[in-house]
Amino acid sequence: MGQGPAKAPPQETQPDSTKQKSSLVSFLRLSNPGLLAAGGLFYTIGAAVADYLGLRVSPTLLILGLLVMGATLLLAQYLNAYFTFLVERRASAPDPSAAYGLPRNVALYAAIISGGILAILLTGMAVQRAAPLASWLMLGIGILLTFAYSVPPLRLATSGYGELTAAIGLAGLAPAYGFALQTGEAHRLVWLATAPLIALMFAMLITLRLRDYAGDLQHERRTLIVRLGWEAGMRLHDGAILLAAGLMAAGLAGGLPSRVGIGGAIVLPLAAAQIWQMRRIRSGFPPRWHVLVSVAAALLTLTAYFILVGFLLS
Repeated sequence: MGQGPAKAPPQETQPDSTKQKSSLVSFLRLSNPGLLAAGGLFYTIGAAVADYLGLRVSPTLLILGLLVMGATLLLAQYLNAYFTFLVERRASAPDPSAAYGLPRNVALYAAIISGGILAILLTGMAVQRAAPLASWLMLGIGILLTFAYSVPPLRLATSGYGELTAAIGLAGLAPAYGFALQTGEAHRLVWLATAPLIALMFAMLITLRLRDYAGDLQHERRTLIVRLGWEAGMRLHDGAILLAAGLMAAGLAGGLPSRVGIGGAIVLPLAAAQIWQMRRIRSGFPPRWHVLVSVAAALLTLTAYFILVGFLLS
């Protein structure tokens, strides 16, 4: 008697609790908590400048603005993720699942929910007339940059202009919005304080793009580093850090509190170490991307923190 077809060995199934935990971790990665924390830190600098100038800071407006910032950043993150998955699936990737281990529609649904929350918050602020006109202008520019960065046909994220757009939008506009929401105006101290942060965030984004250079080439993402080449990108990174140091010195000469300068001096060795690491890679040493990215993030975060503390203690 012949034997029937051999049965395949039973497949090991993942428990539902493990799948749910994995999906939650993937969704948290998609949401980019680090981006939200950075946005909150930058936004708070604007309110700290208002407090330093002796102007009244409303806790209610501070919290509302923080929620608006969070919803806007989540909307930007989800839209960018969705259109990245959509474009790359059409271009080259046969697998419709997202790079984060989630279906790409999750990013779309999350963007719709974030946009709805943002609309509710803004409607409430408009009805209560809680926000001054200048803050609406800052926020409007920020939302326009969000769509220009993430959504075709502009999609600046992969145009070569995305890094500068993101740096200006987050490190520049977020503090300006925080200040304008409290005071109804702009102030030169906000721009003097945040100019070094824009340069450092630009340097950090270049570091991330350098790490992803091979993947960007494969998927034909026309990022700044792909357009310039990796060697020119590394030099641009070093130049951005040196520019940040120069802008900090100019800001101190222009009226920033001396305590802000003390914080800037504390992070100078970290800046020098980052430039040294990048030059080692250009010389042919193997890159340690984890260290390089971590130092870039620490340099930006610590500088923003010391600027915030400098204003609060002055």
